[in-house]
Amino acid sequence: MFGRKTDSEWFVIAGLGNPGAKYEHTRHNVGFDVIDAMAEKQGIRLNENKFSGLYGKGTMAGQKVILVKPQTFMNDSGRCLAPLLSYYKVDPDTNLIVVFDDISLKPGHLRVKSKGSAGGHNGIKSIIAQLGTDGFSRVKLGVGEKPAGWDLADHVLGRFNAEDRAKVEKAIGKAQEAVELILEGKISEAMNRCNRRESPDEVQ
Repeated sequence: MFGRKTDSEWFVIAGLGNPGAKYEHTRHNVGFDVIDAMAEKQGIRLNENKFSGLYGKGTMAGQKVILVKPQTFMNDSGRCLAPLLSYYKVDPDTNLIVVFDDISLKPGHLRVKSKGSAGGHNGIKSIIAQLGTDGFSRVKLGVGEKPAGWDLADHVLGRFNAEDRAKVEKAIGKAQEAVELILEGKISEAMNRCNRRESPDEVQ
């Protein structure tokens, strides 16, 4: 059983994706994109390479945070996060936020959840299996459904067209705001802002 510690000193913010230049900025790597943008904004260097992950430490919204990009490939993301959280004595039910892609949402749309099933996402399946809990917070970025007749892997490992990429870039900024609200203990506000069905351009 994964160890629990309710008074965690650190928050871990994990963005999911696949390592390597061939996967940069693909639909499946929007989690990495959010972590990179967050690291740049907060001045956090992702210069530690341990636990099969690339990560860095800093502060965000008044909290001590570890930003991490698992380097295990998407389907084995939990193999990075389990030892990382154990080492830093982080309780995933209270102090883990995972950012990842969602094909059920249109490009540019966001959804915040406080817990839940994997919903068919292999990266989340791996994390739940390794941590023994599905109680961690999630920020999901829409990448759009696969076109009819396409293989799912071809879709998620492909890149956005210019129009959709522009929407996703806006969503990356909104995702950072959602993470900050979660760190402030305002996940309900984050859900209220992000989980609406209107155009992402209308989200205030």
